[in-house]
Amino acid sequence: MNRLRAIARWLAAIRTATGGIRRHKLQAIVIGSVLLISTASATLGFALLAASNAPFQHGFSAQRGAHVAVTVNTAHASPAELAATATLHGVTATAGPFGAATLPTKWGGQPFGQLTLAGRAAPGGPVDDVVLSVGHWPDGPGQLVLDGPAPSGQGGPQLGNTVTIPGLRGSPALTIVGFANSITNTVDGWVTPGEITHLQALGAPASAQMLYRFASAGSYTQIRANVTEVSRALPPGSVTGAASWLSAENSATGNGAIMEPFVVAFALIGLIMAVLIVGNVVSGAVVAGYYRIGVLRSLGLSPAQVVVAYLSRVGWPALVGCLAGVVVGNVLAAPVLSDSAGAYGVGSQQVPWWASVAAPAGMLVLTALAALGPAWRAGRLSAVQAIAAGRAPRSGRGYAAHRLATRLRLPRPAGLGLAAPFARPGRTAVSLAAIAFGATAVIFAFGLNSSLTRAAQSQTHSATVPVQIQESQNGPQSPSTAQTAAVTAVLRAQPGTAHYVALYGNQVKVAGIAGNVFAQAYAGNAAWIDYGLISGRWYSAGGEVDVNTAFLSQSGLGVGDTVTVNTGTSQVTARIAGEVFDPSGGDARLYGSGQTLPGVATSQNLQQYDVGLRPGTSATGYIQTVNRALGTNNAWQATPPDGGQFYSIAIGLVGLLALMVAAAAGLGVLNTVLMTTRDRVHDLGIFKALGMRPGQMLTMVVCWIAGPAVLAAVIAAPAAVALNTATIRAMAGTAHTGVPASFTQVFPPSRLALLSLAAIAIAVAGALLPASWAARARPAVALRTE
Repeated sequence: MNRLRAIARWLAAIRTATGGIRRHKLQAIVIGSVLLISTASATLGFALLAASNAPFQHGFSAQRGAHVAVTVNTAHASPAELAATATLHGVTATAGPFGAATLPTKWGGQPFGQLTLAGRAAPGGPVDDVVLSVGHWPDGPGQLVLDGPAPSGQGGPQLGNTVTIPGLRGSPALTIVGFANSITNTVDGWVTPGEITHLQALGAPASAQMLYRFASAGSYTQIRANVTEVSRALPPGSVTGAASWLSAENSATGNGAIMEPFVVAFALIGLIMAVLIVGNVVSGAVVAGYYRIGVLRSLGLSPAQVVVAYLSRVGWPALVGCLAGVVVGNVLAAPVLSDSAGAYGVGSQQVPWWASVAAPAGMLVLTALAALGPAWRAGRLSAVQAIAAGRAPRSGRGYAAHRLATRLRLPRPAGLGLAAPFARPGRTAVSLAAIAFGATAVIFAFGLNSSLTRAAQSQTHSATVPVQIQESQNGPQSPSTAQTAAVTAVLRAQPGTAHYVALYGNQVKVAGIAGNVFAQAYAGNAAWIDYGLISGRWYSAGGEVDVNTAFLSQSGLGVGDTVTVNTGTSQVTARIAGEVFDPSGGDARLYGSGQTLPGVATSQNLQQYDVGLRPGTSATGYIQTVNRALGTNNAWQATPPDGGQFYSIAIGLVGLLALMVAAAAGLGVLNTVLMTTRDRVHDLGIFKALGMRPGQMLTMVVCWIAGPAVLAAVIAAPAAVALNTATIRAMAGTAHTGVPASFTQVFPPSRLALLSLAAIAIAVAGALLPASWAARARPAVALRTE
């Protein structure tokens, strides 16, 4: 009999839980929604952290990247001799030989540069397992797969476009059927083996490519030793070139490092928000049910049965929310990781399996822990204590606040609302933290967006140099004097030209720095290009140069010191006028005028022309006009500058993550006001019975959260400024560069004050739904509601 009674009580506990969910649908929806957003945010955060953790190394291992890509002259080495190199000491895997050819190409009628193509039957293999991102692998004549990320639709070649090869008989055309990624960029594109044979027969230089993996290839010294052994095993003159995986790694690592700190910052914000809001929502759901717990205790339920009832009541919505959240997180992560993979130069990135397991499991554990404490405390209360706790907060809380509101002669609804948070200080503190974190994320997002935009414009000069005139790979190797003169004549003739300056570049020697330093010399005024200055100023006279942070770090010099530069044809001494923002992968850079660096500013070192446009001039139309004026046979062509893919991805991620955090914070506020409304539902009924109008009721409920929102805004503004500054400096530190002050000074007082309103907006948005219910409810309904 006792056992039957116990079973009956447990069944009653289960019915209580399911009944509570049905009666409190809105609260169940809030719990599920918060867990959905929190789990999705955690999944995306884990995925981003994994993606930014040594992406090249993971991709290189997964794709069995080539340590060395060796180019061989097939007239000297036979396929059998090349195959025999697979047995050399230290060689662990080989692929090839693949027929190869380097060809000048055109796309859309414009020069597209020289492409190195390889004939390969399939993307997979023991070395350099190429990942196809879109389209299909070439399976017939006239088909081409390009190395690179999937097309974005914002310029550049697309699937179905045609690439022509004007240097061969008949100008053969290749149709782009796919885009793929070689982790070490072994070639620029792939065709079928039969196609590469056909191209070579039309006059393309015959060569082949062998791909190798070695047991020891961790340094340039080991790479050179490995290439030397391969060269010795083949007939003299067979090896004509070799590309090391270390060059690709340095490029990917230098570019990707700048993203890591901001990814970590937002991932941590999202996880902390998830902890705060889930804890607030779940524990509040239990606390809000104290009155019902008292009734259940009076009916004979044991403390353990009360705990089970309320863990089940929050557990089912939480489970549904977590499962839906991990699906949403994977969906959100897919395009982000696709862009990240393209930026890092790896074939693909996916959400790791452990992230899809850890995020929902962690949120469920957090839910259980958040509910267990309040539920256990509630279960141990006597029936009278639980009913009393459910009817009113602890005695004495909030009285002083109500008296102060009365003395300030505030409107009664506003005074009641502003004093209400002091009755539940614990709940108010958690809500305050949630709003503060949400507002911090929003303000931080705006600031980081501005900072990254300034960094991108400073490094790519996209704002001041929307057009560049660069040497076309389709023309002569060295442009003639007449072709170069034609460039300046065309630029002067364009009404949209505001500025232009010739840029020269070459390697130089600098005392105190091992190896070469890349020097750039401008033939004319280049101050308008607007390099970001970390310290000092832009050079303004002969005998002055500017340098980047890596130069100062490697040389031990500072702004104001003198430096000796050996250009190979002359040796000059110059004073360092300023330090500019140019990470350049940690490579030392030096900038000066052609007058200061005459050995650099020579015709053979002319790299490009930077062009500034008058306001209102279309860069696209200007480029087309200039290219038509130059003609297809000129060695120069107008192009837009590199937009900075990493910055574009980072700015997009900032908006997505900030939106998720703000939505989670809004749901947290909704839950807080909902709980407070349920706590005071009888009070609301009395207020309505005494004549409080719906507008006054709405004002009172919104004021419940207004005080914490204002305090959250005061906390969030300086916190976001400090976080933005710390993140930008951390990003610069990983890129081995200093930071111009303008990159962090993106919060003028007026903007900061406006952005601080995000806290109030989040709070009001979360409070409106329960406030509207309270305003519409009839007194009798409110008095009867639990």
